[in-house]
Amino acid sequence: MSLKKTPEMVGATMSEYDGVRYLHLDSIWIQGAMRLSKPNQLELEYIQRMMAWMLWRPTEELTEGHAVQLGLGAAAITRFSHKVLKMKTTVVEINPTVIQACRLWFRLGDDDRLLTVRNEDADRWVREPAQRHSAQVLNVDLYDHDAAAPVLDDEVFYAACRDVLDEGGLMTVNLFGRASSFGRSAARIARVFGLDQVWSLRPTKEGNTVIVAARGVIVPDRETLTDRAAHIEQKFGLPARKWLRMVQPLDPALLID
Repeated sequence: MSLKKTPEMVGATMSEYDGVRYLHLDSIWIQGAMRLSKPNQLELEYIQRMMAWMLWRPTEELTEGHAVQLGLGAAAITRFSHKVLKMKTTVVEINPTVIQACRLWFRLGDDDRLLTVRNEDADRWVREPAQRHSAQVLNVDLYDHDAAAPVLDDEVFYAACRDVLDEGGLMTVNLFGRASSFGRSAARIARVFGLDQVWSLRPTKEGNTVIVAARGVIVPDRETLTDRAAHIEQKFGLPARKWLRMVQPLDPALLID
């Protein structure tokens, strides 16, 4: 199934296989997924890892504050933040057919007290003065219809993302693309946030590498992190102890200027 595209946008399409519904942008590349029997479950492994920011937040503050998603995809992170974590959730998506598809096919509810969906350009949105220090969590997953490289991936953009975060805030970024460079993207993020405030998880088998970047976070001891991971697994069903085993500081040798 497909939705009519606007003149300047690629239209969203949908497919289903073995109980999972997939979002595409007029291509074979998967932009997101939802298991029909468990719509609030995070189906794709890299999307689960986009929630690794939870390890860096104190357990008592885990569901507090404002979570922002740049790029809606199949609304998986949005549904999780809104319905499971019950956080104030804002999503910024430039393509109106993606928003329409998520409303029709991917259980994205109407805006309410906690949820706001903005049909806007993410680059413009993060530069708005009103957004400065407005979020505790920022998830960045911005790709074109061919999944070739991140649409926004320069230091000016990442600096604006850092400005959106409140002190102690956390950003996760999906770095994936057939024409992208992890080393260049990671170096840009590290220059903006500081090398000691950026970590990466191991790549998924599909090649997605999630970066976690923080604004002024003090990393707790291993015992505290282990306790947090156990809580996340028990309460939210996410493989947080696995994340803890695979997270590591950025290796300066991998960064490309």
